Amino acid sequence: MSTEGGRKAIVAALSANLGIGLTKFVAFGLTGASSMLAEAIHSVADSGNQLLLLLGGKQAKKEEDTQHPFGYSRARYYYAFLVAVVLFSLGGLFALYEAWHKFQHPEPIESWPWVPVVVLVIAVGLEGYSLRTGVVESNKTRGKASWPAFVRKSRSPELPVILLEDVGAILGLVFALFGVTMTLITHNGLWDAAGTALIGALLCTIAVVLGRETKSMLMGESATPEDVAAIRAALAESELGDVIHLRTMHLGPDDVLVAAKVGVPADFTAQQVADLVDGAEARIRTAVPAARLIYLEPDVRR
Repeated sequence: MSTEGGRKAIVAALSANLGIGLTKFVAFGLTGASSMLAEAIHSVADSGNQLLLLLGGKQAKKEEDTQHPFGYSRARYYYAFLVAVVLFSLGGLFALYEAWHKFQHPEPIESWPWVPVVVLVIAVGLEGYSLRTGVVESNKTRGKASWPAFVRKSRSPELPVILLEDVGAILGLVFALFGVTMTLITHNGLWDAAGTALIGALLCTIAVVLGRETKSMLMGESATPEDVAAIRAALAESELGDVIHLRTMHLGPDDVLVAAKVGVPADFTAQQVADLVDGAEARIRTAVPAARLIYLEPDVRR
C-alpha cells in the first residue's frame, strides 16, 4: 500500500510540476520577475526530485545478489536523500543568490505586469490538487498519527517527501505572489527580491528537514513500536515469549529484518526447538508481512 500510494502521489506531483514549471519560465521571460525565476527553478528541482524517487523505487525492486545479500530496498532511502541535496542546492541556494542579485539591482515589473499573478494563482490550484493526492494516499497509512509525527516516523520516504514538497510549493507560490503583487503596487523591485529570498529560505529549511529524516533511514531505523509489539505477541503465541533480546531494522520501507534470542526449555529436543522456531517465524510473518528476513536464536536462560 505504501509503495503504490507513494508512486501515485509522485506521478501526480510530477505531472503538475512539469506544466507549472514551463508556464513559470514563460512568465519570467515576459516580465523578468525574479520571484518567477525562483519559482520556475523550484518546479524544475521538484520535477527532478520526483524522477529520482521513481528511479529509487525501480532500483529497490532489484533481486538480492552476492554483493548485496539483503537486496536493494534501501535504494529508496538513498534517492530520497538525493532529493534533499537537490532541493537545497538547485532550489534553495539558487533562489537566495537570485534574491541577493535583485537586492543589489532592484527593477520594477513593467512588461506584461499581471501575467505572473495569473500564473501563480493557477499554479496554487494545481499544487493544491497534487497536495490533495498526497494527503489522500498518506491517510491510508497514517492512522491516528499527527502530520509532523507521520513525516518523522514514516518508514516509507516517498509520501513524506511529496507532502513536504507540495506544502513548500504552495508556500513558495504565496511568497512569490506577495513579492510580485507588492512590486506591481509600489513599483519597487525590492519586494520582488524579498519574495525570492523567502522562497530560498523556505526551500533550504525543507531540504534540511528531509536530509535529517532520510539520514536516519539510511542509518537503519527499527520497526515501528506497533510492529515490534506485534512481533513480541507472535513470539508469545508460539511459546517463545521468553525474549532475551530483540532487534529489528528496516532494510527498506517494506522490508524488515528481525533478529531475536529466545529462551527455550532446557529439556527440549532439537526437533522440538526447530518446530517452535518454524511456527514462530510463520506467526511473525502473518502479524508483520514486511518481516521478510527472520533470524531466531534459541537459548537457555541462565
